Amino acid sequence: MPESDNHASASLDRIDRQVLELLQRDASISNVALAERVNLSPPACLRRVERLKQAGIIKRTVALLDAERLNAGMVVLIGVVLDRSTPQSFADFEAAAQHISGCMECHVVTGEFDYFLLIRTRDNQSFNRLHAEQLIYLPGVRQIRSFMGLREVLSTTQLPFGR
Repeated sequence: MPESDNHASASLDRIDRQVLELLQRDASISNVALAERVNLSPPACLRRVERLKQAGIIKRTVALLDAERLNAGMVVLIGVVLDRSTPQSFADFEAAAQHISGCMECHVVTGEFDYFLLIRTRDNQSFNRLHAEQLIYLPGVRQIRSFMGLREVLSTTQLPFGR
């Protein structure tokens, strides 16, 4: 990332922040409605949104789906410890993690684990199958600890950039 991009959020003005806040809540809002909410003309609003996209602040626009209705309601957090801490073992694991069914996130972490994965699956049986068919074959893994989500308390895609 270029040096100037590292400080992009510092150069956002009040209207940029309003636009981003509104788009995080509902990216399907029309440009006319968005412009009205932030007190800009529609062409000026569109130019501003395009500038935010060009700057990489708006990475992409997606639809958020109902995981429960799509048979992916169970959340499993998985702590992974690798048997070696070498660049190659990390690279091998990260390449394999890209192909785990239902893996939504993979993070290198500090502390007791090397990685945390967030996986969505249907239920206990489907997770057991995933564990037996994929997780135990991940390269370089010494230990896997699974934490089943019991109840979702908070889940958001909105970044707290303005707070």
